[in-house]
Amino acid sequence: MKYKILKKCRLFIPILALIVVSLNSHSAIFITPNAPEINANSYIVLDYNSNKIIAANNQHERRAPASLTKLMTAYVVFQLIKDGRASLEDDVRISENAWKTGGSKSFIEVGNHIKLEVLLKAMIIQSGNDAAVALAEHIAGTEGTFAAYMNEYAIELGMNNSRFENSSGLPHEDQYTTAHDMAIMAQATIRDFPNFYKWYSEKEFTYNDITQRNRNKLLWSDKTVDGLKTGYTEKAGYCLVTSAQRVGMRLVSVIMGSTSAKSRLSQTQKILDYGFRFFETQSISDITKQIPILKSTKDNLKVGLGGSTYITLARGQYKLAGQSIQLNKKLVAPILKGEEIGTLLITYENKTIAKLPLVALEDAELAGFLSRAIDTIKMLF
Repeated sequence: MKYKILKKCRLFIPILALIVVSLNSHSAIFITPNAPEINANSYIVLDYNSNKIIAANNQHERRAPASLTKLMTAYVVFQLIKDGRASLEDDVRISENAWKTGGSKSFIEVGNHIKLEVLLKAMIIQSGNDAAVALAEHIAGTEGTFAAYMNEYAIELGMNNSRFENSSGLPHEDQYTTAHDMAIMAQATIRDFPNFYKWYSEKEFTYNDITQRNRNKLLWSDKTVDGLKTGYTEKAGYCLVTSAQRVGMRLVSVIMGSTSAKSRLSQTQKILDYGFRFFETQSISDITKQIPILKSTKDNLKVGLGGSTYITLARGQYKLAGQSIQLNKKLVAPILKGEEIGTLLITYENKTIAKLPLVALEDAELAGFLSRAIDTIKMLF
């Protein structure tokens, strides 16, 4: 009986092999549709790690930022705390100017002293304009001086199409930003201040026995969303900066000038779903190669990527991709660690889908006279 079963199994082997060959004879098919239509004046969605823009429209168009301004206000305060020039325990005196600020309020009272941490949470979670002004006055004396800090940090971060005139985002004719710059702002907040960033995911804020909910309703409907900020004025329309983590990648999206609070949520959800469904991000910092080197004390030079590097590709494509090295010139000693020696090409079906700088991961010292002479002869032939 065992022999008969074995014999039957042997008969199936060629058929299985034929199926495998047949499957392997076809290339994998990747269909990446165009980004969905987004109901907003401008938008962008990009990968946090690779900085790859997945989809965008009018991302460099200058627009009123509304309460998205508070992302920069918070960033400045975070920086000054980091530098030791402010503390979460600071007692902030509430001025009449801060108290009477219009728009969304945290209901702070003039003359009171409130901890800086409380005001930060009031501004971040509940979007209190009065809290934003109180913070600006505490840090810089006046809102105008604080705006100078905001603009300097904007330049430092590469937000080249942004200008800030106040800390709250209330309308000002000379205050503007772009969807692209707000994406940079979100990336910087997540990267530079992870301990403070967690506040952007808190769903409510209570002060003076008044509880107010975070306006980013995606925090309730999508558990992968963990920040950042809503905004609205009549000029700006409905805006939302969001970040979410799924399937090993983080995306940042910005919607500016949508038509309603409900629309900014649905449009953000739509563009995030598109990015996560059709793309993936891979860390490739661990790639190393050995390349023959001439006139050196060693036969091969260890090369790789200079630091932590990420690439964003069509989902499933990376595992089928190939790698090749394109050298700037022949590898001849001496070479110093960190020196760029060529390019790592990531290819799929003979098409280059990513190019990354390749560097020496070690020093290659010059060999003795005889070894160099032998290698010189090799180079001639």
